[in-house]
Amino acid sequence: MLPQRMKQVITDNPKKLANLIDLVNLPTPLREFMGQSQTSRLGCFMRVWSYIKEHNLQDPNNKNVVNCDQKLRSILLGKPQVDLAELPSLIKLHFPKKTS
Repeated sequence: MLPQRMKQVITDNPKKLANLIDLVNLPTPLREFMGQSQTSRLGCFMRVWSYIKEHNLQDPNNKNVVNCDQKLRSILLGKPQVDLAELPSLIKLHFPKKTS
């Protein structure tokens, strides 16, 4: 289910996997979108992706573009359209970097 590139990154660097699957407390906009107070970054990305698919938000002419509805805009910096390539980085902004 994971893209090949992501599988390779996880295999090459197990610490990145921990960053993807560790549960964190969500900020308010994400908490409202997800309907839960904690999730992993990977879980959040998968939920956003399934929301996009369920609500048919991909542009019919260009499947690499997502047309955001109001609920999705609330977590993607208010952007009306988002390129699929920038989706992970926009979601990552909601997850504070760990200091170790």
